[in-house]
Amino acid sequence: VQLQASGGGLVQAGGSLRISCAASGRTFSGYQMGWFRQAPGKEREFVAVIWWSGGSTYYADSVKGRFTISRDNAKNTVSLQMNSLKPEDTAVYYCAASRASLPFVLQATKYDYWGQGTQVTVSS
Repeated sequence: VQLQASGGGLVQAGGSLRISCAASGRTFSGYQMGWFRQAPGKEREFVAVIWWSGGSTYYADSVKGRFTISRDNAKNTVSLQMNSLKPEDTAVYYCAASRASLPFVLQATKYDYWGQGTQVTVSS
């Protein structure tokens, strides 16, 4: 699976941004899809994950209620709608695909494929 993230940018605190990830290659619908982020000087951290069917999701506490992950298996895309953004959300955001057969995969090391990342910068 090849993953291509897009949609990052600069936004003011309190604003919204939608980032997307386009997949190609193997059957996209067979993977649970996750979003991670990495701020300068920090480790990569889990943000959100969605089950292969799109019916179940899980979020990090830091983004719960503000971010929404979704997927369109017909279009091989997964998106992250980010609302009420805060400066601490500033990071490079990565999409990833996992072949794990049980929900949910939260550890980055258990993801099999990664996109190149897209920068999200939230100004105060």
